[in-house]
Amino acid sequence: MQFQSKKDKILIIDFGSQVTKLIARRVRELGVYSEITTPKELKYLRKFKDIKGIILSGGPSTVTTNKFQTISKDIFKKKIPILGICYGLQLIVKIFGGKVKSSKKRREFGRASLSKKTPSLIIKNFLNKEKIVWMSHEDAVTRLPKNFKKIASTKSSEFTIIENSEEKIYGLQFHPEVTHTENGRQIFKNFLFLICKIKNKWNVAFQKKKLLKQIKDIVKKEKVICALSGGVDSSVVALLINKAIKRNLICIMVDTGLMRKNEFKQTYKIFKYKYKLNVKLIDASKLFLRKLKNISNPERKRKIIGNLFIKVFEKESKKYKNLKFLAQGTLYPDIIESKSSSGSKTSKIKSHHNVGGLPKKMNLKLVEPLKDLFKDEVRILGKSLGLVNSINYKHPFPGPGLAIRILGNITSERVKILQEADYIFINELTKCNLYNKIWQAYAALLPIKTVGVMGDARTYENICLLRAVTSEDGMTADYFSFPKNFIDNIANKIINNVKGINRVVYDITSKPPSTIELE
Repeated sequence: MQFQSKKDKILIIDFGSQVTKLIARRVRELGVYSEITTPKELKYLRKFKDIKGIILSGGPSTVTTNKFQTISKDIFKKKIPILGICYGLQLIVKIFGGKVKSSKKRREFGRASLSKKTPSLIIKNFLNKEKIVWMSHEDAVTRLPKNFKKIASTKSSEFTIIENSEEKIYGLQFHPEVTHTENGRQIFKNFLFLICKIKNKWNVAFQKKKLLKQIKDIVKKEKVICALSGGVDSSVVALLINKAIKRNLICIMVDTGLMRKNEFKQTYKIFKYKYKLNVKLIDASKLFLRKLKNISNPERKRKIIGNLFIKVFEKESKKYKNLKFLAQGTLYPDIIESKSSSGSKTSKIKSHHNVGGLPKKMNLKLVEPLKDLFKDEVRILGKSLGLVNSINYKHPFPGPGLAIRILGNITSERVKILQEADYIFINELTKCNLYNKIWQAYAALLPIKTVGVMGDARTYENICLLRAVTSEDGMTADYFSFPKNFIDNIANKIINNVKGINRVVYDITSKPPSTIELE
């Protein structure tokens, strides 16, 4: 079920960059609605009336080969301002007859010093003489197309910023969307407000009113069922739909037994008694543990949990008559990551699914009110709906739960051991005012045991790994630098209070090369 409305927007064409989502977020942070599309989808776009500007992202392709990702030159004839970033700049140069070459002398990765050559609207209040910017390219422009001029250069890249002011076409070789570029936000300000002349009228509070009206218009008096996990996304969806249609919302909470200690029942009580939602709790923990017995492969774990959840949810939903809609907490990044910039299946980050397979099996229409929002925007919406902070600002938690934080076989004993260790870790983070400074934190059990000495006796017990990272959107992350006394205290508390653990380690790898979760 679509929740789109006509609004002035900036269209971002994704050529496969890992930071395209950051471009969309930077635009939205400035109060302007943005959408991401692919070159393939752009071919089928017929109406450009609401598009006030177009941004071409970076990407892994190169215009120096015979085959490369491109867009029709007709896009440039629509008199819509265009900004090309990295690959986007090189594509503009190629389309208009300039030259781009690959050379080791011209490649730049990381920080570079940018020098101003000519005044331009795109660099107003951004570049006076010099500025540190973030580069990531092997190809570089060697000759400008006709009617384009050089605005700024680095030592290795002569044409780092270019423009055709008459046609309102601009190009940047660096990435203003990443935090490593000093005041990169100003570039977007200039493009949006000085060049595109778009108004900053978009915000989540305004969106809330529209979403409530859209839900009422679509659902009318029909019943909606919602799989409520207690995470931020499903919680916001439940409160939003409940506010729109009241008694016609049915929430199902399936307890897999793989959540954090006490979390599921506490969440159930909040929605049942504080928000007065129609919530039913299904305890399927024994069933899930039985099906996961002797399963150590992480992908098999995920599939077993996903398929079993569907069966439990489907069985319960059949008890209700006249169900027409299924509510899901699908977010905009879920939609983006299910797309491929090139159109190939292999280049997708992940297949988009929320409650995997449910719509097809159950013949229900989808209600996805959050599908145009990023995670931080969902939290703003949650706050406006009165969602308690303990849920609204909860760290991301994987769908399979603790199953992918218990490396190796899953048993009820190992689940309890991890729940206790994780409980101590998260509580200490909260107590020391560190929880909200961290993007995601958790404890995990490694699939090996080590020798220890406790009370003059030899032990042979589990290793508990602690992980805490800082991040903006989860795409890249760095480990959180705890004070030594905090780590000492945590290790001591876990070993002294959790029987079955005799060693605690802290993971200090970033993403990349690692991922945030272990499996």
